[in-house]
Amino acid sequence: MDWFLEPFELGFQQRALLGGVLAALMASTVGTWLVLRGMSFFGDAFVHGVVPGVAAAVVLDINPLVGAAVAAAVMVAAIELVQRKTVLGEDTSIGLLFVGMLALGVVIISRMDSYSGSLTSILFGDALGVSTEDIVGQLIVLGVVLTVSLLLYRPLVALSLSRDKAELLGMRPGFAHAALLVLIALAVIGSYQSVGTLLVFGLLVGPPATASLLTGTIRSMMVVAGAVGVFSVWAGLVLSYHWGIAASATMALVPIVIFFVVLGVKSVLRTTRVSVVA
Repeated sequence: MDWFLEPFELGFQQRALLGGVLAALMASTVGTWLVLRGMSFFGDAFVHGVVPGVAAAVVLDINPLVGAAVAAAVMVAAIELVQRKTVLGEDTSIGLLFVGMLALGVVIISRMDSYSGSLTSILFGDALGVSTEDIVGQLIVLGVVLTVSLLLYRPLVALSLSRDKAELLGMRPGFAHAALLVLIALAVIGSYQSVGTLLVFGLLVGPPATASLLTGTIRSMMVVAGAVGVFSVWAGLVLSYHWGIAASATMALVPIVIFFVVLGVKSVLRTTRVSVVA
């Protein structure tokens, strides 16, 4: 038992756990809608898109939430512009901005004196550096994410099933899609300190993807995704403490490993069941 509890004896380790849990809950909630809509690639690009905003905020010594929000808005506007003014598909516009925004972020960070340290912190997080103020901010962001998901539950479900049907049902799919973009931005903004702007994608997609293998309804998928996310944070911190490896990266890696373990077990059970029936 001591092996599991020892990593959380000190205050900064407890804050790392709490910050990670909050990040996992908001990322799993938003990630459920991403997985249902098949927008994982867009979500990945969006994660990279906030990097220059966070970097600029650090350089200018302003709240990173403001910088990330501005970068997210620019990202969405640029994708819409490319789609409207060219014949290129959405995947091409997303791919262009995927690389462009990340590269811009690194260029901005390179202007700082503490280039390496700042780059590592922004891209890969600093789980053990989570402060009380960070946790308060995460609680507020989580509250907004859960409230919006609850209020727009039906429009988001309809949008996930079919945009055309959502339009016929009067569910305002355009507004629901815009709200989803805001939720993605909030999840990234609220998680970057704990997990980093790049690694948060593991918590956005890993837990919901695993939950999709185990559940049959959206509500249960969201609950299971949250549980997988929380477990991943706890397990990641425990393993990083005992093995001396990066905490943020381990938290992002655990849900991916869990997905493939569950997938493997289900495949074996399905093969066994087919063999028995035959």
